[in-house]
Amino acid sequence: MTGAGRIALVSVFADGPGGGNPAPVMVDATGLTDADMRAIAAGYGHESVFVLPPPGDSDCDFTFRFFVPHHEMEMCGHAALGAVWLLKRLGRLPRDRIRIATPSGAVEAQAGPAGIEISQPKARLEALPDEERSIDEILSVLGIARTALAPSPFWNASTSRVKTLIPLMRVSVLDGLRPDFGRIEALCEKIGSTGLYPFAASRTGTFEARQFPKSSGYPEDAATGIAAAALAFGLLENGQVAASGQPVRVRQGRAMGRPSEIRVRFDLDGAGIARGCWLGGDVRLEADQ
Repeated sequence: MTGAGRIALVSVFADGPGGGNPAPVMVDATGLTDADMRAIAAGYGHESVFVLPPPGDSDCDFTFRFFVPHHEMEMCGHAALGAVWLLKRLGRLPRDRIRIATPSGAVEAQAGPAGIEISQPKARLEALPDEERSIDEILSVLGIARTALAPSPFWNASTSRVKTLIPLMRVSVLDGLRPDFGRIEALCEKIGSTGLYPFAASRTGTFEARQFPKSSGYPEDAATGIAAAALAFGLLENGQVAASGQPVRVRQGRAMGRPSEIRVRFDLDGAGIARGCWLGGDVRLEADQ
C-alpha cells in the first residue's frame, strides 16, 4: 500500500470495561485505493473509517469512507463518531461543529456539552414487503415464535441504511436469540434490509438491542449507531418515546461480552417536531499503531 498513515483503534459507545464497538481509524488515508481500504478492514475484522480531504466543490471539512471486510458502506455511525473523537484529540478539528462528506450524504458533527455527536436525518419508516410472510421468515431465522413479539409494528427503518426493527416482548428473549446466520443474508436481500435489529424495552427511555448484519463479514455487531437512530424514530412513531431533550438510550453488545450504550438525542425544530437526531456515546483509545 502507498500513502498509508497511522491507524488508531478506538472503541465507540463503550459502557464499561471491555465494552464498545472497535473501529480502526486512519486520519490520513490520502493515496489509498479502495482495495487498500478493504484490505485494512479485513485485516482488523471491524468497520474501518478513512479520513480524506473534502471534495473540492463542497462546504465540507473532511471526507469519511467506511469499509467492512466485504464491501464499502454508505455510513457507519460508530466509526464516524470515533473518527471525529480522534481528530478532536489530535487537535485537527478546525472548529467545534464540522461538516463531513460521506457516501450517504453530508453529515454534521459537533463537540459540545454532550460530548462528540454525529447527526442523522429523520428516519424513513416503511412496512415490510409481503409483511406477514416476511415476519414468519424473520421469526424462523431467529428461532422464536410469535408469542415472543411485543405488540408493536415491524419497520424497515433508515436514517442512512435500512435496518429491520423487530419488537420483542422481553429482554430475556433478546438475550436468548440464536439466529440461523447462514440464512440472514438471503432474508435481508429479500426484505430490502441491511440487518436485523431485534429490540426490547428495558426501562423508561432505555432499550436493549442486537444487530445481525446482512453481509459485513461477522455475525453480530456490538453497537450500531445508525440502527439505534432508526430505532429511536420507530419508537417515536409507536408512541414509546417522546420528542424531547432527553436521550433515548440503546444498550447493545452484551451478548458478545462488549457492553455498549448509544445515546440518541432528537433534533427538534421550533414546533418541537423531530427533524433529525444526534448520535453520541463514550469513546476510548485502544491502540495507536
